[in-house]
Amino acid sequence: MSDPTPADGWFVTGAGGQLGSALVAALARRGARAAGFSASELDVADAAAVRDALAEVRPAWLLNAAAYTDVDGCERDPVRAKTVNAQAPAVLAELCRAAGARLLHVSTDYVFDGRGQRPLREDDPVAPLSEYGRSKLAGERAVLAASPDSTVVRTSWVFGRGKNFIASIRARAAAIRSDPSLGPLRVVDDQIGSPTYASDLAEGILELLERGGRGLYHLANRGAASRLELARFTLDAAGHADLEIVPVKTADYPLPAQRPLYTALDCGRAERLGAVLRPWQEAVAAYVASSPSPAASGR
Repeated sequence: MSDPTPADGWFVTGAGGQLGSALVAALARRGARAAGFSASELDVADAAAVRDALAEVRPAWLLNAAAYTDVDGCERDPVRAKTVNAQAPAVLAELCRAAGARLLHVSTDYVFDGRGQRPLREDDPVAPLSEYGRSKLAGERAVLAASPDSTVVRTSWVFGRGKNFIASIRARAAAIRSDPSLGPLRVVDDQIGSPTYASDLAEGILELLERGGRGLYHLANRGAASRLELARFTLDAAGHADLEIVPVKTADYPLPAQRPLYTALDCGRAERLGAVLRPWQEAVAAYVASSPSPAASGR
């Protein structure tokens, strides 16, 4: 955890995760002193603990990157999903209002049902298919209802430091290299979203706030891809261009939580304010180049 003394107005929850750690790093690059709290350091569902931390830090902004993001885990444990993803943001919103701080809350493309065929705007109808999506929708609504000065950012398919789809693909590729009998890779080709690099998202969030962004925004790396396209690009960038990928359908692999099939995001509202993220292909290439291979890191 960074120094929790008055920190130039920044308080980051979920700082041990992909986006939270990227937000702390982005603030450091700006010369800001940010108080970052991981899940083990601060339970966002504990109102008393959050109130005490806010009183100590006295931030201008609380950036809430804390969430229960295990989609199937949320389906199996809806109580935990509601506590972390819905009730905790509501508590944070009320505590921020009482403390005179503004709140930035991160939500998800899974608030949509995925039945559309064009990039989704902020005002498109929401109809989540899973406990994860329903809990996240409840959280964003609570934040926006608590204060018109709050900001909610929906994003899609985040990858960064830690567990994510791209890291999983690279780990599976490394395993197949060691034991070809494990192959080929099988990846769904009917789920389409906007792959988003946590580092780019963090910079975009800060840019959005610096430019006065309030209310609801979509923010993701530019463009859309299927899971298959993302996996293929990742393998090519990571030196596995020869590895085969077999396309499969989502219905062929039933999981506890239903996945929306099309959730590419239209980020025009944020872009018009100047928060523009680079194309997803450039972001994936940068991520692969900057992170060690699973084989090299022993994962």
